[in-house]
Amino acid sequence: MAQPQTTLMDPPIESLLDKVDSKFTLVALASRRARQVNSYYNSLGEGLGVVVPPQVASASGKPLSIAFEEVAAAKATYTRPDPEEVAAAEAAALALLESEDAGAEASESDETTD
Repeated sequence: MAQPQTTLMDPPIESLLDKVDSKFTLVALASRRARQVNSYYNSLGEGLGVVVPPQVASASGKPLSIAFEEVAAAKATYTRPDPEEVAAAEAAALALLESEDAGAEASESDETTD
């Protein structure tokens, strides 16, 4: 009877890679969530309640291990932004900056003519 290979990493990387589309996504997702878990533990007692607490019961107290366990349990997920929506948001932000700059230049020219 074959026994599963024991590793230092639990959950195994292979099972985590099944939950995401690339190694880069796994690293980015786990690191972001680990920072959130760490912030949660650091802000305990302050009553802020801004950061979501760990979503899995973990034997490990390390934020990265907790983040990996959340990815394995599908509690930490990711979404890819739509490139068209990103482009539209950037265009809107650029238009807003340009209109603010135009308004600031107009008010400066009004002050110098007085």
